Amino acid sequence: MTKPEEAVIINSLVRQALTSMQEVMGENGLNAVLKSCGLEKFVGNLPPNDLNPSIKASQYSQLNQAIEDFYGRGGRGMLQRVGRASFQYGVREQAALLGIAGVALKLMPEKQRIKFILNGMADALKKSNSQVKAWLDESDGKLAFVDATCGVCNSRHSDRPICYLYIGSVSEAVKWATGKDYEVTETHCTARGDEYCRFEVGNVKG
Repeated sequence: MTKPEEAVIINSLVRQALTSMQEVMGENGLNAVLKSCGLEKFVGNLPPNDLNPSIKASQYSQLNQAIEDFYGRGGRGMLQRVGRASFQYGVREQAALLGIAGVALKLMPEKQRIKFILNGMADALKKSNSQVKAWLDESDGKLAFVDATCGVCNSRHSDRPICYLYIGSVSEAVKWATGKDYEVTETHCTARGDEYCRFEVGNVKG
């Protein structure tokens, strides 16, 4: 099994993340963040849309940290917005990879829709990169997305869960599948010393 410090993020996922960051933060905001975390090579130069290794997962997590630092108290909300934009990018550009092309979701019960899209996210990540260990968790009657190879918090340390971008992606995925805005909570985080990052789908907001 790949050691966390040796894990990589592929070009297509870095491209997806940077495109989503620019959509939310603007070009100047993205460029400032890239320069602050040593990823200047991506300023005005997105990686190609392929499966070749792009950067280390630890560098990707530093990019997430840089956004949080750059925007201060608003950083967590900004990262969630990036995560939501990232899922929408996947719907536009990678529908086949997500397994959603031509699927009649409206015919499924709501819980099945949530399971379908979370499984689709896990399968897409695993198809893109054999290093990824992600799955749908249904223990205790709860539905949750789990990633034991989370690039958002790779090599980071915290006393609380910090994968805000991932919360945004899972939230938007569930909203896309159901038409409803569900609460999504990160109950476990590898930055906190847990074995995986776990994003539990709760109740509908409001």
